[in-house]
Amino acid sequence: MLRPRQLSHLFSIYQTLVKHGLDELIPVTRALPILRLFLFLTPAYWQRCADTPRGLRIREALEELGPIFVKFGQILSTRRDLLPDDIALELAKLQDQVKPISNQQAWDILHKAYGCAPDVMFKVFDPDPLAAASIAQVHTARLSSGEEVVVKIVRPGIEKRINRDIEVMYLLAELTQNYWADGRRLRLVEVVREFERHIHDELDLMREAANCAMLKRNFDDSDLLYIPKVEWDYTRSNVMVLERIYGIPISDIARLKKEKVNLRRLGELGVEIFFTQVFQDNFFHADMHPGNIFVDATNPDYPHYIAVDFGIMGVLNKADQHYLAENFLAFFNRDYHRVAELHVVSGWVPGNTRIEDFESAIRTVCEPIFNRPLKEISFGLVLMRLFQTARRFNMEVQPQLVLLQKTFLNIEGLGRQLYPELDLWQTAKPFLERWMRERLGGQALWHNVREAAPQWIETLPKLPNLLHHTLEQMQHGQHQQQQMLQQLKSLEKTVKNNGQRHSLNIGGATLLLSGVLILALENLSVTQMPLIGALLAGGGLAIFLLTWLSDS
Repeated sequence: MLRPRQLSHLFSIYQTLVKHGLDELIPVTRALPILRLFLFLTPAYWQRCADTPRGLRIREALEELGPIFVKFGQILSTRRDLLPDDIALELAKLQDQVKPISNQQAWDILHKAYGCAPDVMFKVFDPDPLAAASIAQVHTARLSSGEEVVVKIVRPGIEKRINRDIEVMYLLAELTQNYWADGRRLRLVEVVREFERHIHDELDLMREAANCAMLKRNFDDSDLLYIPKVEWDYTRSNVMVLERIYGIPISDIARLKKEKVNLRRLGELGVEIFFTQVFQDNFFHADMHPGNIFVDATNPDYPHYIAVDFGIMGVLNKADQHYLAENFLAFFNRDYHRVAELHVVSGWVPGNTRIEDFESAIRTVCEPIFNRPLKEISFGLVLMRLFQTARRFNMEVQPQLVLLQKTFLNIEGLGRQLYPELDLWQTAKPFLERWMRERLGGQALWHNVREAAPQWIETLPKLPNLLHHTLEQMQHGQHQQQQMLQQLKSLEKTVKNNGQRHSLNIGGATLLLSGVLILALENLSVTQMPLIGALLAGGGLAIFLLTWLSDS
């Protein structure tokens, strides 16, 4: 049952879409004439301007709906291959051209955070924002030491709006899971929960500053990516101060070309940075839209990236990391049988899936994408076809991989804009092969030994006691097993000396004891459990029948 507040928010969303002339995007509005009549009675319907370009109307509607919807627009803006140019250009403005808070509001936030006026903390502070995004906005400033910095300020009241939108997302996810056949398989509630965790992380700028520092350490010795320095003495939970960086926005292709930047190298570097973060460091920037990426073109032949905004970072567990790497390599090698196996082993599809059938379905989807330049491949369409294929095999969405999938789509969007001929597979394959060799080869073994050595040294003095305790347990277990075997022999002797009814009783007891004995003797796997269950159930049924016959 919908609560009044939820109904009110859903109605507010509908009103906003109508106000901006986007009601045609709601299929149910076209399907039900009664809603068309209701539409004409809505005040927002008569407020809209039909002459406003559609791209502008969509952008303004998303801004009015709030930060969650702005995030959605940011993701869409990277997919020039899926959107008309007029809409993509407008949505790109959501990166850093959201309506800012007032100068006085920004001043009040800083005053409360520092306990003094901003002009006491900063030698120079520009009250007009350099950029404004959905969660926060950025101002330029200068420290008393003379260093140029940027000051990031969280918008006031933003947490309340986010909580409201997340509540509606949960509602829609629950309705989808309850009333749509594919909804449960998609695990939308878990996806929303994962998104909620990351969006709330963005509100804590101390966490973002820690993410920034971690990523900077990972790339300290690399010329691929530059990360600005955190000014910790000036950073609070709702205010963050970073070194100011200068670069060309990644979306300004015209300027990059004017500066004669090597776009091919830039595209390949983007792919290498992505795979380095995901597989080598296991800590990746998960919000790589064009507003957060700049290019240092000081040396046009060897440009490098500069990243900002570290509110959303991704981490994978070692199992998912390993399966992903193997999946990528299997795709690159067109080993679709291995891809199918990995999906089953990882638990991404049910264990009873027929490997051969799944392999054939994957081959049908993926084979056409190889040996073709990136500009001819739409990974959006490939994902749609994979989604359709997955429905046949009850493949579930993995919430922990949602950020990775989003980041991968962003990388594709950036690569397509920079260098349409970029071969994503050819660029990534050598990196993954090298990573797998390092992970599974002798170097990895030696690294694991070195890491485990302190724990082994600590455990070594305890080994005699542990060995003595283990031998005692084994001896005790052997004694119990001998007792069970003696009981089984006694039961066998009794069977020979008694009639049919007693044999039913003894047979049931034998089945029960056999199941217990197997439990005591074996290190069980999942495949052995049905056998033991049958033994225990059969023994119990036999004894029940005997008891019933004896009482009758």
